[in-house]
This record gives sequence, C-alpha cells and structure tokens, in this order.
Amino acid sequence: MSAQHQFATSALTAGHNLNQHGKTVAVPIYQTTAYRFDSSDHAAALFNLSEAGNIYTRLTNPTNAILEERLATLEGGIGAVVTASGTSAVATTLQVLLKQGDHIVASNSVYGGTYNLLAVTLPRLGITTTFVDPSEIQNFEDAVTENTRAVFLESIGNPKLDILDIEAISSVAKRHQIPLIVDNTVPTPALLNPIKYGANIVIHSLTKYINGNGTALGGVIIDAGTFDWSSGKFDEFTTPSPGYHGLVYHDALGAAAFIAKVRIEGLRDFGAALSPLNAFQIIQGLETLDIRIKKHSENALALAEWLAGRPEVEWVNYPGHKNSREQILAEKYLQKGASGIVTFGLKGGFEAAKKVADATLIFKIAANFGDSKSIIVHPASTTHQQLTDKQQETTGVTPELIRLSVGLEDLQDLKTDLEQAFLA
Repeated sequence: MSAQHQFATSALTAGHNLNQHGKTVAVPIYQTTAYRFDSSDHAAALFNLSEAGNIYTRLTNPTNAILEERLATLEGGIGAVVTASGTSAVATTLQVLLKQGDHIVASNSVYGGTYNLLAVTLPRLGITTTFVDPSEIQNFEDAVTENTRAVFLESIGNPKLDILDIEAISSVAKRHQIPLIVDNTVPTPALLNPIKYGANIVIHSLTKYINGNGTALGGVIIDAGTFDWSSGKFDEFTTPSPGYHGLVYHDALGAAAFIAKVRIEGLRDFGAALSPLNAFQIIQGLETLDIRIKKHSENALALAEWLAGRPEVEWVNYPGHKNSREQILAEKYLQKGASGIVTFGLKGGFEAAKKVADATLIFKIAANFGDSKSIIVHPASTTHQQLTDKQQETTGVTPELIRLSVGLEDLQDLKTDLEQAFLA
C-alpha cells in the first residue's frame, strides 16, 4: 500500500490515475480487443519491449491494469497479472515456472481442484508433487529433493481451514533457494499479507471474497519481487529465451523477471486472459472488501459458536473460534478476523450432512464461497468427490463435513435456517 494510504483507501483508489483515464471517478471499462499502433516502427517497439504500451487485450488492457496495480498494492507486491479464473492463476504460475522433471512440495490441505491439478494433470507434463501434512514444518524439509522448484500452499486450507505457518515454511524454501507460492484466497489481503511472512508469489481466486457477489470469474498472480532468479536453479530466467527473441529475463528485468514472464509468455502462450468487463466487476467488489470481510468474519465466528452448542453437531472448525486447534497461529496471522468459512460435522454422518444441505432455504447449495449470500456444500459428495477416500481424508474432507460460506444476511435468520434444516 501507499505510504500515505491505509488498506481501505488503497482498495478504492490505487492504480487509477484520473488524468490518464479522462478524469473518470469510476474506473472505465476498456472493452476492446486491440489497440492502434502509430506506425510499424511503433508496433515493433512495443513487441520488442523497448517501449511500453498496449498491443492486445490478451496481454494488457487499461481496465485490467488498474486492477493489477491495486491488488499488487494491497498485497505488497511489485507487480501483478490478472487471469481468467483462480484455477488459471495457479496453472499459469506453475506452467511458467516449471518444466518437465521439476518437483513441487505442497500442503495436502489444498482445494480439490488444485489437488487434482498437482496430483493428476501436471504429472502428464512431467511435473510431480509431494503432498505433506503442513502441521509439521519438518515435513516440508524432508520432502525437498534435488529437483524441487516450488513450495505451494494455501494460507488457510479449503475446506480443512488449517492455518499454515507461512513464516516457518518460507524459511525452508529460502534455505533451498526455491520460491514459496501462497494461495491467499480465503483470508484475502484485508486479513493477511503472506509477502510479509516470506511468500515470493501470492495467488488469489478473485471470484471469491474480492469480487464478493458471485458475478465474475477472475484470478491474479502477484510477485513479491523478493526471489533471486539467478540462484542457479532457474535457467529459463538467466539464459536467452527462444520464446522471446533471446531475452534474458533476469538481466533485463531483475526483480520483476517472473511477473514479466507470466505476462509475455504465460498469457501469450496459455491465453488465460481476464475479460475487461469482469475486471470492472471485480473492482466494484474490491472497493468494499475491507468492510465486507469484517462482517463475514463476525457472522462466521458467531455462527461457529452457536453451532458448537447444537446437539446435532459433533464438531465445529473455525480458525477464529476460541476452541480452535490452531489458536496460536490465528493470533499471529489473523488478528483482523478469520474470514467467512465454517465447517462442522453432523453426528448423523454422510447422509445426514447431505439432507441438511438439501433442507436449507437461505443457505444455497453452490460450488463457490466468498459470496455476499450464504452458501452451503457437502464436499465429500460434490467438490471433492473426484478424490479417493484417502485423498479426501488428507485434504480434511470427512463424510460428515459441511462447509458454510457465511454471508452478510442477518445472523438470526441464518441460525433459524440451519435449525429448521436440522429438524427436517
């Protein structure tokens, strides 16, 4: 964030220079595919990076650029690239960074889609992953091999809701000269900034709390600018790139080498560009993130405490709850709130959990979270059903588990809705 501005102000203003955008108070939508070049020489200068400017919206767009600068400011990074979805942000990051024969160490409590990408899809490209229990930092150390080129984790696991000790894990990554990549979707930069604790790359699904109203897909990759790409383990950054007329990324771009490669090779070759219209919609959500995430956190904590007293409920998990098994980590990393996701287990098991999800009226069954409207899902039969029983267990999904994305409705109405679902 700007030295002059706090989070809420930066969320409303960063990246939007009014004089460069027709003195507009609201961020404009630049709904264009291409941009006119002044001449063939001007076009050549843009293509060879000797001059800044827009070429094609798959690479850059003025609306997207405002969102990118705003998110980089809020997370404390040097640059950002927005993508078509959170999943595309994860995939583009790993495909730009890694090659055949490389290895990832990842926490085992990641979202089911990410787990599948790491466990099933990337191995077809010759990139393998070792999943570890992140509650023991030594597990990361033990899993690193000669060909490990990234450590990947979620700051708060989804749906396990385990809080990861980012600072301790970053020490392992630094010792082995490999970048630490943190998916910070659940807490958002309003509650947690992983870069402060040693993360080198931060990823978000903008679809969730940052957009906040369930209307737009989006993702972002944010570069802290703190990793030394000349460490000897990343030849693609220190030798001429055949994909970009011999450019040596580290020599030409220094600390910004990774985020530049994401844009000029990642977006160009994989094409996961964010629509300017979606960028505009996400900006509208981002402007109110600071106040919304506090209310999400407040509602979620109160609902977790209420659930803990219900006879139908076997257990409750919420990072900000006083009985949370990770209270010490919550006090360190989540001082402003613990976001809006609550999980709990029903004594009736798998079938009872499905029936409760089916019976809610305000809570909607949906494959999303972070919406202003409350959402309920039974992960074992939906979001994580493609995983084996063992894989579900390692990611924190048990048969009786229900995940709530607690919205901004009146708290008493949410309690009443769950109560009638329990009775049903």
